[in-house]
Amino acid sequence: MRKLLIIIPILAVLMALLGFWKRPQPLPVQLVEVAPGPVETLVANTRAGTVKACRRSHLSFNRGGQVSELLIQEGQRVEAGAVLMRLRQDDLEARVAEAQARLDAQRSQREQSCQQASQDQRDLKRLRHLAERRLASEDLLDQSATRARLSQLLCTGGAAKIREAEASLALQHSQLDQATLRAPFAGIVAEINGELGEFVTPSPPGIPTPPAVDLIDDQCLYVEAPIDEVDAALVRPGMPVRISLDAFRGRSFDGRVSRIAPFVRELEKQARTVDIEVRFERLTPELVLLSGYSADVEILLAQRPQALRVPTESLLEGGRVLRYDPASGHLREQQVEVGLANWRWSEVTGGLQVGDRVTASLDQEGLADGRLVSPQAGGAAESPR
Repeated sequence: MRKLLIIIPILAVLMALLGFWKRPQPLPVQLVEVAPGPVETLVANTRAGTVKACRRSHLSFNRGGQVSELLIQEGQRVEAGAVLMRLRQDDLEARVAEAQARLDAQRSQREQSCQQASQDQRDLKRLRHLAERRLASEDLLDQSATRARLSQLLCTGGAAKIREAEASLALQHSQLDQATLRAPFAGIVAEINGELGEFVTPSPPGIPTPPAVDLIDDQCLYVEAPIDEVDAALVRPGMPVRISLDAFRGRSFDGRVSRIAPFVRELEKQARTVDIEVRFERLTPELVLLSGYSADVEILLAQRPQALRVPTESLLEGGRVLRYDPASGHLREQQVEVGLANWRWSEVTGGLQVGDRVTASLDQEGLADGRLVSPQAGGAAESPR
């Protein structure tokens, strides 16, 4: 009997220990506190966009020739109208001189013809006075009148020949000017394809060749980016945009939608997209952006600066969250009403209050309604832009 009294307490202790070991252990979880903050509805690009210059010209000669002057270097800034490159021009200059001499000769010849016509008119006028007084014959008067008409025609025809010579001179000047490459706008010389003394030829039809000079207007830049065709219906010109560049990680730039392409681009094995153009706003002078940078855009469709919000990744299907019950230490499934949302934050318009805590995400295994949990430090929501 005494042994039985000793065994029974020992068994009770063992059973208590076994029950303690088998009881459900709290699951460590990260919680986030429901609090007001900015929430935005966004549309983002489907593939990387590209920073482009508003003006970029691939400049080439439309005639062949030998490069006689190279007046620029890559990376040099030039003004509008500046001479960039010249071809050998001695033959063209000779043709201009020839056309100028021909024009001068035509002007001189016309001057002589008009002087002669004036003289013949005066002679005709004198003969008429003499013929009226019977001092000159009719044949002599007729000859003088014919001579006056012919000389007047030569004077008038000389004006047409002068115009022809002027057109020929203008043509030669145009061909001479085509041997000079000028900057159509102010910008940066990005690339030069041609060296002093080299012979350059224009591109044959259908066969592209590198341009002689690649000129970029770096004072006006924009981003071209593709967005899904479904999202394109929501976008309007003038909407604010947040621009991110891989070259400036951690920074974002303000912009606005300036253009939406009027057609859908179809690429093989990819979703159909619509290209949009975004202009930068308020760029600082010391910031150097290069044409060709990769860029991402987030178009702000709607925004609320102070909305009750939860992380989007904490939402279960059907608009539910796992709310932490501090009284029992368990998770409780809670139905909520969702307003604006993006990939990071979702607005809660009903079902939660300020100060409630919900699971930060649903990636952790074992999360379910009624699960005993242990809140872990570091679960506070970080503030977005």
